Amino acid sequence: MNAPPAPDQPPAGQITLRFWAAARAATGVAEEQIGVGGPVTLADLIARTTAAHGGPGSRAEAVLRTCSFLLGDRPVGKADPATVLVGPGETVEFLPPFAGG
Repeated sequence: MNAPPAPDQPPAGQITLRFWAAARAATGVAEEQIGVGGPVTLADLIARTTAAHGGPGSRAEAVLRTCSFLLGDRPVGKADPATVLVGPGETVEFLPPFAGG
């Protein structure tokens, strides 16, 4: 049996990232898990993902910058990624623009 985390430490968890179409091609993966100590912003997840897949100036950065996002089954829409909180156990879908959509 695991002991609960100390009061001054947030519980650890993972966020699932799913990449579609050009985002999958740019990152080289369909899905990955990111470990977090609690809720993080979508902007932080985008920055961490960009850094993990080539960093500034990379194809991944160029594609991820154009993506729309789903948080679970909810579209993020035009919300500023710096204001969108994503918690452990949630899934973020990276949806690049595609023809007809």
